[in-house]
Amino acid sequence: MFDIKKYDTSNLKNDLLSGLVVAVALVPEAIAFSFIVDVSPIVGLYSAFILGLITALFGGKPGMISGATGSVAVVLVGLALEAKALLISQGASGDALAFGIMQYITLAAVMAGAFQILAGVLKLGKFIRLVPLPAIYGFVNGLAIVIAMAQFKFFHSDDTAMFVLVIVTMAIMFFLPKLTKAVPSGLIAIIALTLGVYFLHVSTMLVGDLANLSAFKGQLPSFHIPDTILSFDAIMIVLPYAFIAAMVGLIESLLTLSVLDEMSDTRGSANKECIALGAGNMACGVFGGMPGCAMIGQSIINFTSGGLGRLSGLTAAIGLMILVASLTDTLNIIPIAVLVGIMFMVSIGTFEWSSFSHLKHMPKEDAFVVVSVTLITVFADLATAVIAGVIISALVFAWKHARIFAKVTFTEDGTKIYELDGPLFFASTASFMDIFDVENDSERVILEFKNARVLDSSGIEALNVITKKYEDADKTLMLRHLSRDCKELLIKAGRHCTFVEAADDPRYKVAYNY
Repeated sequence: MFDIKKYDTSNLKNDLLSGLVVAVALVPEAIAFSFIVDVSPIVGLYSAFILGLITALFGGKPGMISGATGSVAVVLVGLALEAKALLISQGASGDALAFGIMQYITLAAVMAGAFQILAGVLKLGKFIRLVPLPAIYGFVNGLAIVIAMAQFKFFHSDDTAMFVLVIVTMAIMFFLPKLTKAVPSGLIAIIALTLGVYFLHVSTMLVGDLANLSAFKGQLPSFHIPDTILSFDAIMIVLPYAFIAAMVGLIESLLTLSVLDEMSDTRGSANKECIALGAGNMACGVFGGMPGCAMIGQSIINFTSGGLGRLSGLTAAIGLMILVASLTDTLNIIPIAVLVGIMFMVSIGTFEWSSFSHLKHMPKEDAFVVVSVTLITVFADLATAVIAGVIISALVFAWKHARIFAKVTFTEDGTKIYELDGPLFFASTASFMDIFDVENDSERVILEFKNARVLDSSGIEALNVITKKYEDADKTLMLRHLSRDCKELLIKAGRHCTFVEAADDPRYKVAYNY
């Protein structure tokens, strides 16, 4: 949590200024994601404020920005359509229909938040470590492309000023930091180009053209428990959408945390982020917002602008609400082109350009994972891409390690020793069984596991089978350098194994279904 007594004031200016840049950059994103779900723009703005505030205070990574996101919004589209059809069949229309749809969306926020808190309490955040580096490269590259593609809808052939302003914004973002980093370049671009467009009467798309924010001036989030929270039928409708939204939110947030960890060379807390994200989404649900998660684009804007502490996220959230509640007229005149230019620079900064050079040197299987996850992120969704990346990587690992080898030696008394090398698990059991010549082996046989390891229940079962074969042949099989866990599992299986005890026996556990 934000502790003002321990706050490092040396970065105070950067945290405040970068937070203001992010506050402005959050506006078009929050509005756009509201339109995706077909709800009022104020819903996305409330979500950005509430979720951003709570994760800034309690999240696992200082400086990480959360709010309404496209990946979660896409999940809610199906829920909104299903709720709309149901409510229309019940005779709802107009404002009553819109209010009814919001009841389902806010219930989804509460339920998704509960799932995320549970994940944090059970310490499941650590499983983000199972996502391999090639999959993270693919996720980052795919997300960079998605961020860039999301800006194309703002371009129109008759808006020449849009193209010019985007280029000028990108030039300011690129060159100004080379001269000075006293003030975030994004903030300079917003102020300078907004003033230029206003006083020179340049005809271009403004924030006010997306949604007239003046209509929401003075409005603050108000507490309201969703009416659907006591309806079993509504809960059953919302449940699958809430669960998917929770998983997508967790994956995107934890991967964003991993990316920022790499950029800042520090380590955040995945489990704290799960709990803070869940609490934030539940708060969104009871204050009229929709669920969201970490925003990698805005998080990188904050980081590159110098926002390293919790105060930057806090400033972004509070600054956004101040803008919406009292400075909507000012927000309305900000050119969309400036925000698009900033997001293009975020996209360029997000893309892992070094992955191109890595592709030349990494194994072709890892290169396939990078490209696959990138394409799936662009054409499907983040959750599918990451899960696919993990599965592909796991299959590649299994394929590459699907063989176990043995070097055969003999002792002076004729005992045959199989010195095994490699992992014994479900993919290598077939090659393991092919190693032995039970019929022609000597009366005493030793299986040496010093350079091998039993990984799962399939490995234990393979040991059961080979032990029984030697038992049936009236030959003595001795197992050396097995872990205690392996030995206990073999004894439970009823095998009369002879174990050679050694001081350097390993202590690993076996993944086994008891």
